[in-house]
Parts: sequence; structure tokens; C-alpha cells
Amino acid sequence: MKKILITGGAGFIGSHTAVSLVQSGFEPVILDNFSNSDHSVIGSLERILETKIKWYEADCLDGDSVREIFSENEFAGVIHFAASKAVGESVANPLKYYRNNVESLLILIDAMAEYGVKDLVLSSSCTVYGQPEILPVSESTPRQEAESPYGNTKKICEDILRDYIKSGAKSRIVALRYFNPIGAHPSSEIGELPKGVPANLVPFITQTAAGIRRELTVFGNDYDTPDGTCVRDYIHVLDLADAHVKSIQYLFKQEENFYDVFNVGTGNGNTVLEVIKAFEKVSGKHLNYRIGPRREGDVVKTWANTDKIKNLLGWTPKYSLEDSMRDAWNWQVKLGSAGK
Repeated sequence: MKKILITGGAGFIGSHTAVSLVQSGFEPVILDNFSNSDHSVIGSLERILETKIKWYEADCLDGDSVREIFSENEFAGVIHFAASKAVGESVANPLKYYRNNVESLLILIDAMAEYGVKDLVLSSSCTVYGQPEILPVSESTPRQEAESPYGNTKKICEDILRDYIKSGAKSRIVALRYFNPIGAHPSSEIGELPKGVPANLVPFITQTAAGIRRELTVFGNDYDTPDGTCVRDYIHVLDLADAHVKSIQYLFKQEENFYDVFNVGTGNGNTVLEVIKAFEKVSGKHLNYRIGPRREGDVVKTWANTDKIKNLLGWTPKYSLEDSMRDAWNWQVKLGSAGK
């Protein structure tokens, strides 16, 4: 089996991608510093997969540790998730984000070059588009000035990789621009596990329904959208994980010195209130929420054009919004009061 290094592999998207890799005949090797994840994820993965998972506790900013991991394994490719990802925190602590997200990529590229590993899938983000003038957003949509240091690090990482390929590097690289990952594994063994107050909508919904949070605030209901609340493209995390597997398989078929970007979303937008209604439908619970003022910096509406990834990678999403909300709620039920 080909070994694939997953940096940040114990996190929300990384752990689900590890499952998809095994199911597709690969051997994932996880590298994580567990700053935003939990060691229990390893055991959960092993229960889902009924096999041992190789993993390292290390930081991508530690070049010596990264090179040591490469020296001990023959990797066919790398999927790079490890990054800081809270927009608000990035505004308050920008240097942490530039260091963690940009410097770690440079260290990783150096190690890949040293050990002859050519194939890389980068975790990027739809934040690079800002508030697009035309919807849906395609890969040719111009990137806007970033709304936050977090978003800027994603743009910078993409630029680094593009320039690296332009320099004649023999690597093959794909950057995946995620829209809004939600849901959990149907086994309820792994899912989104935010530390502290959630920064994302769905875990805040499930924690409110579980009584961990008193209420959910919907930030604004006077936008130019069907019900006045912001619109996003919500994608089940297993569909997103599948996109990474297909990206690695796609890279193996390309010539050296290759770079491309793909949107990963459902191709549909849902309002915040539609997400709440979907949750109430599948959970049978009434959610305690209130309408609050607009939140500064929020993009009003964005969703993906996914024609490119469908045509070139043969990828299509399989899960609905209701599937995602059902799996997220089942995961929260299993966590109980510990999920806070």
C-alpha cells in the first residue's frame, strides 16, 4: 500500500480523510501536534478501520522532527492540513497564523524535496474569494483581498506553491479550496471537536441543542438573501475527504511540474435559517436561537461552481444537508456534555 502523510491528521477533516484513504487502499501516516485535536481520535480511527494507524506527535514547525518522519517512511504523497484556522484569532494574533500556516508549508516542501516526495494536496479555502461579485464561484473567479490574516495565509500558501512549480520544481500539487465542511462519520466515532466556544455554525447548533450553550445567535437577517441570513455552501466532511483521495490519485497520473486548484463544495448555497430548520427536522429538537446584529467581516453569500472537480477528478458529493446535520447531531449526542 502506498503511504500518504497526513499533517494535522487527527483533526476534523484529516481524521475523516484517513478513513477514506484506507478504504481506497492507501496507508495513512498521521503527523499532528494535537494543539487543536485529541489523542482519542487515534483509537476512534482504529475502531472504525479495525486496524492500527501509524502516527507521530510532532509539530510541522520542527524541521528536524519532520525530516526524521520522512527518513523513517517512504511516502507516495502528502496531504497538508496542519494549520491554525480561526478567523477571529488570526485577527488578534496574526504572527501566529503566518508562522504556523506559511512557515510550516515551507518546511514541509523542503522535506519533500530532500526525500523525493513529489505529490502534495494543500488544504486551502474559499476565503480566498472574499465576497465574489458573481455566483457561483469558479476557480477562475478573481481572488479578493483577504478579510483576515487566516484568509491571507491561504492565499500566500497557494502563491508559494504556484511559484514553486513555475520555478521548474518536479512536484505535482493540487490546492483544494474548501467551502464549509460539516457533519461527522456515521459511526459517531469521529467528528468536529472544537476546543472552547465553537467558531463554526454547526457545532454551535449542536451544542446549543445539547444544552451546552444557552442560545445560538444568528448574525443578521436583513441581507439580500432568500430569508435575510447569510448563505454558505455546506459540504459533508466525508465528501470532502473523498475529494482528497481523488486528488492524490489524480496527481499520480500527471507529468512532473504540475499545479492546479479545485473548489470543493456541493454547488448549492443554504442560509443559516435553512441549516437550523434541517437540524430541527432530523433531530426532532427545537433550537433556541435569536436574531442578532450583523457580524463585521461576514461574507453575505457564497457557494461553489464544482464543474471542474466533477469533470477532471470524477468527484461528486453524495451527502445531503440533512445527512450532514443528522451525523453532526449523532456525534454530539455521543459526546454528551464532554463536547464543549
